[in-house]
Amino acid sequence: MGKLTAKQVEHAKPGKHGDGDGLSLVVKASGRRSFVLRYRDETGKRRDTGLGAWPEVSLAQARRQAAVFRAEDAPAGPGLAGRTLTVRQAAKAVHDQLASTWRSGAAGKASRDYWARLDRFARPLLDMPCRRVTRADVLGCLLPIWATKTATARKLRCDLRRVLGYAMALDEGIASNAAGEGIEAALTRQPAVRSHHRAICHGEVAEALDILDRDSGTAPARLCLRFVVLTGARSGEARGATWAEIDSDMWTVPAARMKAGKPHRVPLSRQALDVLDDARLLDDGSGLVFPAPQRQRNRVLSGEALHAPLRRNMIDTTPHGFRTALRQWLAEQPGASWAAAEHCLAHTPGNAIAMAYLRDADLLAERRPLMQAWADYVAPAG
Repeated sequence: MGKLTAKQVEHAKPGKHGDGDGLSLVVKASGRRSFVLRYRDETGKRRDTGLGAWPEVSLAQARRQAAVFRAEDAPAGPGLAGRTLTVRQAAKAVHDQLASTWRSGAAGKASRDYWARLDRFARPLLDMPCRRVTRADVLGCLLPIWATKTATARKLRCDLRRVLGYAMALDEGIASNAAGEGIEAALTRQPAVRSHHRAICHGEVAEALDILDRDSGTAPARLCLRFVVLTGARSGEARGATWAEIDSDMWTVPAARMKAGKPHRVPLSRQALDVLDDARLLDDGSGLVFPAPQRQRNRVLSGEALHAPLRRNMIDTTPHGFRTALRQWLAEQPGASWAAAEHCLAHTPGNAIAMAYLRDADLLAERRPLMQAWADYVAPAG
């Protein structure tokens, strides 16, 4: 059997597909694809080692990893300890450790961002043995973007520090972390800037919704953005909403998808329910209320999908900016308590003492008429 092609990797059916010299593509029934290398250890026993999941690891990258692996001594035992790790192999181990800390709703994006940073800005290091990476190598990746892509550069430096620290823990031959304190003097200090989401005045929200209703973009993004405005939800909470979370006029966002790590009940106004009625026409069997376009079936809408209509229509705010508008409007309502207003946006209201008095109350009875009044204000009937 010949070598695999990139197209075959993308469309291969479930099973094991050989590429030669022990390298195989394994396709699970779920469609998940990963590369596995079979080799013989020092005792002659056959073993398998994972080289990463596709598409984070391409066929060409898997072949390079396999070649590096064959050129080195096989592991002395299970896992990666006992051999010279490449940066890519250590990065995969760190990725798997980090994955357990990511919230389920954000795990996919966090994983993609992690690999994208390394592949785009640290690609020259990926197939190098960790023990050969120098401070100059790390600075060669960081300095070109340190002053222009400051947030990405900081994250990349953190990624490399973790990866090389992991390798250092397993390899006695690595005396120091090349991304550690030794490079501080070569990196100019970056100012600690706190960025704020661009907001919109609550008196301008109704006009913005009218404009967005006529937007030429996809229906899922248009409806999801309207749902964000009417419910005060965060973008990620709305984009990840499923029909299983909707019960009559109540939307319960599970703890795993909430910033505070606690489930949150959202009373749905009549206008929000109208959005859901329109969204039912988009049902593609994925269970998502606002499914991504057909070419991205079963995937959550991207954050960019909700930003794009705002840019196209020159509405100077972000999806999160509508939450600020709602909070400002709530502050002006004479019948709205501070705690209820905070609960409307799923904020943790106050300090530990305040929470001790509120206990588990989410002030739903007070929030329901407030959210209906907000919907009537920004999306009046007729």
